Amino acid sequence: MNIISNALGHVLRIIFELVQNYGLSIILFTIVVKVLLLPLTIKQTKSTKAMQDIQPKILEIQTKYKDKPEKQQQEIMKIYTEAKINPLAGCLPLLIQMPILIALFSVLREPVTYGVFVDQAQFATAAKGFLWIKDLTTPDVILAVLSGATTFLMQTLMMPKDQQQGSMKMMTYVMSAMMLFWGFSFPAGLTLYWTIGNVFAIAQHYLIMNPLRARSEERRVGKECRSRWSPYH
Repeated sequence: MNIISNALGHVLRIIFELVQNYGLSIILFTIVVKVLLLPLTIKQTKSTKAMQDIQPKILEIQTKYKDKPEKQQQEIMKIYTEAKINPLAGCLPLLIQMPILIALFSVLREPVTYGVFVDQAQFATAAKGFLWIKDLTTPDVILAVLSGATTFLMQTLMMPKDQQQGSMKMMTYVMSAMMLFWGFSFPAGLTLYWTIGNVFAIAQHYLIMNPLRARSEERRVGKECRSRWSPYH
């Protein structure tokens, strides 16, 4: 984990040396990290969208074979095979990202330890004053609220419509409340990273999901047309 943290620390140091502003460095650093993780995110998003598309068929099979678990499992696996979906594919990118996210947390909490700054004095000077934030080493109320709000918006946008009730909806509120609480507890520099990351994820969601939805709708319409004009219909 220290290897990843040191590498990320040097990236943040290079960005800081270029722009000479720690707050702006964190924003640019967030964007760089998100862009590097983009292939994994796209893979995860596509897998999630594919799983959503076949969900009605799976629910139908679960209802039809509710008293025959073995048959139910066979039919569900058949659906996965026909759709060329690996049910675990959506989890793999997330597992790969976890060590990176933990390393990022360490770097932003202790930038001197991971080579971003020469010493604590340089860090303290660089962390003073960014936009309305007086000190990036202490919590900021406005940033905490923005962190909670953007987390809520991101979770709401990314949650499938058929899951926007019950426990999943409660999870959205819990995650947003946790980010709000952490925003009041952790240094503003870390909260700035979370907030910018949320904004990037929201924009990324629209850029990736809209084309996927469009292609999915085109395939659905195409199937309906072929079915309607089939000589066997």
